[in-house]
Formats: sequence, C-alpha cells, structure tokens
Amino acid sequence: MKTLPGPALLFCPADRPDRYAKAAARADVVILDLEDAVAPERRAAAREAVLAADLDPQATIVRVNPHGSPDFEADVAAVARSPFRCVMLAKTETAAAVEATAAATGAGVLALVETPLGVVNAAAIAAADGCVGMMWGAEDLVAGIGGLTARYTPGEQSPGRIPGEYRDPPRHARSAVALAAAAYGRWAVDAVRFDIDDEPAQRAEALDAVALGFSGTACIHPAQVAVIRAAYAPTPDQLAYARRVLAAAAEHDGVFRLDGRMIDGPILRQSETIVRRARLQPDSTEGSAAPEGTNR
Repeated sequence: MKTLPGPALLFCPADRPDRYAKAAARADVVILDLEDAVAPERRAAAREAVLAADLDPQATIVRVNPHGSPDFEADVAAVARSPFRCVMLAKTETAAAVEATAAATGAGVLALVETPLGVVNAAAIAAADGCVGMMWGAEDLVAGIGGLTARYTPGEQSPGRIPGEYRDPPRHARSAVALAAAAYGRWAVDAVRFDIDDEPAQRAEALDAVALGFSGTACIHPAQVAVIRAAYAPTPDQLAYARRVLAAAAEHDGVFRLDGRMIDGPILRQSETIVRRARLQPDSTEGSAAPEGTNR
C-alpha cells in the first residue's frame, strides 16, 4: 500500500470477523487489530479470522503486536500467510523493528509511534527500509511519560489552553511524525479521537490534519468516518482554484501571476494535493482531465 485509497481508516477488532465486512464498507481502509482490541487469550483465534478474511488487500491493514512482545512472531507469521500487504506495527520504537517486521511479513509497514523512545527515533523509523507510512498515538505516549491525560480537561487552570487540546508532548509527537514522514516520502496518519460524539471537535482536528499534510485520520467508530471524509474533501472553491492554477501552469514556464497572486512551486504542489484529495472522495467525478503536471 504505497498510498492510501482514502482518508478514513477504521479500527476493527480482529476477533470480530462478523464486523469485518461492515467496517470495510463504511471506511476507506479497515485496520484489523490484533493488539489492544483483542484479549491475549483470543489472539490465536483472531489470527485465524484474519487468514480467513475476504477483504480487499488494497484497503486492509493488519495491526500486529509490538516487536519483541510474546505475540509478535505469531502475528507476523499470520500476516505473511495472508493476502494483506500492509501491517501496522504497534509501539514502533526503532528502525530495526520496522525492518524486522517487513522482512518477516513481506509487507509494507505503517509504523505506529506511540512511546517516548519511538517519538525520539521518529526520523530513523521513517527512513527504515520497509516503512511506507507513519502514525502516532497519544494515550500510550502519555502513559509512557508517566502522565495522566493527553488533553487539557474542562476546568483545568491552564491559561491559553482549550479543553480537549493536546498537551505539549503529544503535540510534539504529532509534529515529529508528520515531519519525519514528509522527509522520507511516507504517508502519515493522524491519531484517533476517543470522544466519539463530539463531531465539531473531530472535524476541527481533521481539518488541522489536512492543513499539516496528513494523508488520513484513524477512527474507532463508523460515525467518525463521514466527518473525517468531509474534512479531507476540498471545498468546491478550493478545487476550482487548484484546477485553474494547474491549467495556467501548463501554459507557463516558471513563476507566473494569476488573479494578482504570484504562483510558484509551493502553490503548485498545494494545488496538486487538493486535486489528488478530491479524487479520493467516494463520489468523486475527477478524472484524468484535471491537469497535474506543469512545464516547470
């Protein structure tokens, strides 16, 4: 999975094969979770369910337990026997763990960075052979620091901070993962939001993820999918302007002016991103007619 087929990635417990098809139908990517969502005594059965799954390999990721954990070897052996070619490595901490996972599965690795050591090593993890994407997680990170909550809470006396906003270490981790992924050409996935019913907050966070260059956002409930898709979808005005920029660029060599604005490399890349995001929407009518290249 060199690119994501869409922005909404939905976790599904791997020991609930009765939910697989529904999760796959609702989201752009389903993540079959062999780690936190499954009790240790049920993981053997969950691995068998993954092997029997009739899901699109191009829209399925299998989350395996951390490298070096008791279930890791059995997890990666199951993935290697499956048709699924993308594996999420929980609690990724080193480049060596990524490379070992890729070698054992023959699959691309989505490195889930959610521990203090993983955040410190984010750049090396992104650079590792076999890494195709990066994701981060807040709750395990804060627990690893010895903290209590990843977000500011209502009533907390923290001047200038908004309840629900991430504290500084998670914000740093989010930035570190986004930068590392971009530096090494990997796609990046933003963390899940656990307060399922707060749609405005989910939308605001997904819009911020788009602005920072994330390729998608993970979710834990189907109700979050539509909110995430809507946030990643360009507005009609954004798409129309992006297409005008790219069409004009095809007629110019170098920097040019459009509507009183100078258009250069960064603006062209942003316009290409907008058109690409529009093509990932389920109801997209975008086709090859939308120009993506330039003469520059």
